[in-house]
Amino acid sequence: MDVVIVGSIAYDSLSTPSGQSDDELGGSATYGGFSSSFHAKRLNGGTVALVGVVGDDFLPADTDKLVKAGLDIRGIETANGGTFRWKGSYHGDMSQAETHETHLNVFEHFQPKIPEDYRSPKVLFCANLHPALQMAAIQQSKPTRISILDSMNLWIEIARDGLLEVIKQVDLVVLNDGEVRMLADDDNLVRASHKVQEMANGAILVVKRGEHGVLALHPDGLISMPAYPVMDIVDPTGCGDTFAGALATFLAQGDGTISKQELAEGLVNATVTASFTLQTFGTNKIRNLEISEYETRLKKYRLITSTS
Repeated sequence: MDVVIVGSIAYDSLSTPSGQSDDELGGSATYGGFSSSFHAKRLNGGTVALVGVVGDDFLPADTDKLVKAGLDIRGIETANGGTFRWKGSYHGDMSQAETHETHLNVFEHFQPKIPEDYRSPKVLFCANLHPALQMAAIQQSKPTRISILDSMNLWIEIARDGLLEVIKQVDLVVLNDGEVRMLADDDNLVRASHKVQEMANGAILVVKRGEHGVLALHPDGLISMPAYPVMDIVDPTGCGDTFAGALATFLAQGDGTISKQELAEGLVNATVTASFTLQTFGTNKIRNLEISEYETRLKKYRLITSTS
C-alpha cells in the first residue's frame, strides 16, 4: 500500500455566490482520496486506500465513484444510521466557511480500524479528524516513509492538548495560516510557524495560505510559493484536503529522508491540484480531472513561479 488516508466521508450542502448545491459527496478522506488517486494514476502506479465510516444511507452511486477512481475502500465501514452531513455557506472572499448545521451521525462513534494489510503504507495521511482519532490511527500504523497530519481551528479550541500530543508523533504537519497563528498565539506568521514546528518536535510544517500560496518549514530552510491564480471560485470546500492528498502521493514516490527540493516539488503539484477543486461544487472537478488538463496548468504555474 502506498498511501492510506484516514478521515471523514460526508454529504455537504452549501451555498456560495455561485449558487447552491445539496448533498454533495465530500469529507476530508474523500477529497484527499480523489486527489491522491489522481496522482497515483498520473505517476504510473501506486495504491491509495481510505479508512472511514458511512451510514446505511450512503448511495451506491457514490461508492461507485470511489471505486472508479481506483481507491481501495475495504477500510470504509458501513454503520447503522446516517452519513455525516454538513451544511454551510461562503461569502465575501470565501476564505472561511460559515457552518449552519453539523450532523455527525455515524461519525460520532467512529473509531478507525485500519485493516492489517494497510498498516505499513509508505505514507499515512491522517486527514482532518479529532486528535484522539488521529492518534488511534497512528498507533495502528507503521508507515515506511512518512506520516502526515492535517487539523483545523475547532480542535485547537476544544482539544488543544490532544492536538499538541499527536503532532509530536508525525513527520509532517499541514495547517492553514490562521490555525498556525492560533496554535502559537502569535500574529507574526513566520515566528508562529517556527513555534509550531518546535511544538511538533521539529516536524516539517506546511502552512496553507489560501490565495497567498504556501509556506513550508523544512530542516534545510524555508519554502514559499504563490497560489495558482483562479478567477472564478465556485466552492473552496475540500481544497486543503485535495492539497494534502496530492502531496501524500507525490512523497510516496520516493524513499529515505525528504529533501527540501523534493518537498518543494510536492508543494508545486499540491498547489496546482487544489486550484482545480475551487472551480466546481464538491469533488466533481478533482474526480473528473484529466491528466492533460492538469499538465497544462502545471506548465503555466511553473512559468508563473519562474518569472515571479
